[in-house]
Amino acid sequence: MTSALSSLWPWGSSPAPAPPKGKYDPTDPKQNPLNPQGLKPCCACPETKSKRDECFLKHDGDDADEACREVVQAHLACMRNLGFNL
Repeated sequence: MTSALSSLWPWGSSPAPAPPKGKYDPTDPKQNPLNPQGLKPCCACPETKSKRDECFLKHDGDDADEACREVVQAHLACMRNLGFNL
C-alpha cells in the first residue's frame, strides 16, 4: 500500500541525488589553482600574518580592533587570493 502511495508523489519515487565527488580542499593544487604550492592556512601569507600579529601585540584589546583593521584586511585579502574561503 505504501509503495502505491509513494508512487503517486513525484518526489517519493525519484532516486536520491548523487553525493558530491569530494569536499573542496583549498590546499590541493588540483582543486585550487590559486594555491599552486598547496599551502595550508597556517603557512599562507607569512608577511601579512606577521604584520597582523605584531599589530595585535602592540595594541591593547580595546584599541586593537581599530588600529589593526588595515593589516587584518590585507591578510584576509591575501588568504582569499590563495583560494581560502574566509
